[in-house]
Amino acid sequence: MKLSILFGGKAGLGPNILGSILGEALVKQGYYVFYSRDYQSLIRGGHNFNVLTFSDKPVYSNETKIDILVALDENTVRIHKKDLKKRAEIIKGSHVNMYFAGALFKVLGLDFKILKNRLKSLRNFEENLKSAKKGYIEEKERYEIKRLKRKKLTFMNGTQGIAHGAIRSGLDVYYAYPMTPATPLLGILAQKQIEHNYLVLEPENEIAVINAAVGSAITGAKSMLGTSGGGFDLMTETLSMCGMVGIPLVIYLAQRPGPGTGVPTYTRQGDLNDARHAGHGEFPRIVLAPGNPIEAAELTSEAFYFSQKYKIPCIVLSDKHLAESFYTFTRKPRIKRSNKSTKLIKYTSYEHFKKGVSTEDAKKVRKGVEERLKKNKKIKKEAEKFRMFKIYGNKKSKNLIIGWGSTKGAILDAIKGLNCKFLQVLYIEPFSIKIKKHLKRAKNVVVVENNSTSQLSDVIAEKTGFLIKNKILKYDARPFFGEELNKLIRKKLK
Repeated sequence: MKLSILFGGKAGLGPNILGSILGEALVKQGYYVFYSRDYQSLIRGGHNFNVLTFSDKPVYSNETKIDILVALDENTVRIHKKDLKKRAEIIKGSHVNMYFAGALFKVLGLDFKILKNRLKSLRNFEENLKSAKKGYIEEKERYEIKRLKRKKLTFMNGTQGIAHGAIRSGLDVYYAYPMTPATPLLGILAQKQIEHNYLVLEPENEIAVINAAVGSAITGAKSMLGTSGGGFDLMTETLSMCGMVGIPLVIYLAQRPGPGTGVPTYTRQGDLNDARHAGHGEFPRIVLAPGNPIEAAELTSEAFYFSQKYKIPCIVLSDKHLAESFYTFTRKPRIKRSNKSTKLIKYTSYEHFKKGVSTEDAKKVRKGVEERLKKNKKIKKEAEKFRMFKIYGNKKSKNLIIGWGSTKGAILDAIKGLNCKFLQVLYIEPFSIKIKKHLKRAKNVVVVENNSTSQLSDVIAEKTGFLIKNKILKYDARPFFGEELNKLIRKKLK
């Protein structure tokens, strides 16, 4: 069984809370849920919608066709009528949002007690309960969603994963200036700072953010900062300084469409080159690309480990789709906790030798460069002890699909029933040389990316010498859909 439900309406009408309530309920009933958000850069008005797909089997992306449409306004019906399946159910009318919650629970055949218990955690309980009861009574049951016997499932989005990884890694201080889609992490970490004994600060701009983080890091604090593309651009001079000085920073870079302001509340994988090359000069860094919330937590912890051990900047690369979409898992993240390694000494951004004494001496300058190169080699060697990439599907297949980041979910759904092997790249920098053997063994290689220039293909060519011609690229600021990608892959493999 697999159903897709779309909640739509003007900003402020409440499609988010409806999706959240239903998603949590279905997970508790033992179902796998994937839930994503699509919203305009508006506080009120416009058209926002969320899509929730659930199944008794793992699901990691949405579909293009809808089984149930929950329309909080007439505009939603007009916009999404073309996306409905033949026998789709439409729930509409001029009601408050908890009426729709009650109606939807009735349509799915879910016990009203589940909804009632969830409403107790919200404001205006009596009013919400009355509206929900009305919706439940007035609708007809169309499905029978029975509780499944399954171990407790984990339900979280990518932002929650990043927060979990940072807190469990011993975060001391987090700095950020609000910028979608990195802003939710600022909110989550701020709420938990007293409970977990760390500090969250919002300086006046992105330049202040990274410089304040540097100030904390050199005193020995485990420091992290968050931003999106435009904010990251402002930080690059200090990022370069971190490479010279040897300052451990974890940077959360949540991508959105650029250049410029771009499409601020939508998604794209356009900042891979920026993460790899930002900053002048040559210095070691790590760039990690999680593909789901569990990996977001685990790779954040690995970023803290490498940054503390080697005193380097480590970038965790996410995007709006991963940051704000909810996924369901059968396990919790495994966190690798690192020890603090930074001592308060003399720091300088000039080339220097022991004890932070600056130098222009040719031999000492050369030695400083060579020391950073040696550090890079050590990082590459140790990184191979971690899972730098993962393989899914038919491991013996000659058809190889390659992806990174948030495309993982759609690729996993797309290759079901196909004779394919999916290679997911987790470590972009350093890049695992072991990937080369998988490229050589493959007959057909296809790269899937949410950008227009296939930046991962360039990385692969640079690191392995392997040129990939077959590319599936989507750059309309929207993520891939599972069955959409399935069709595109089939065409490439013909």
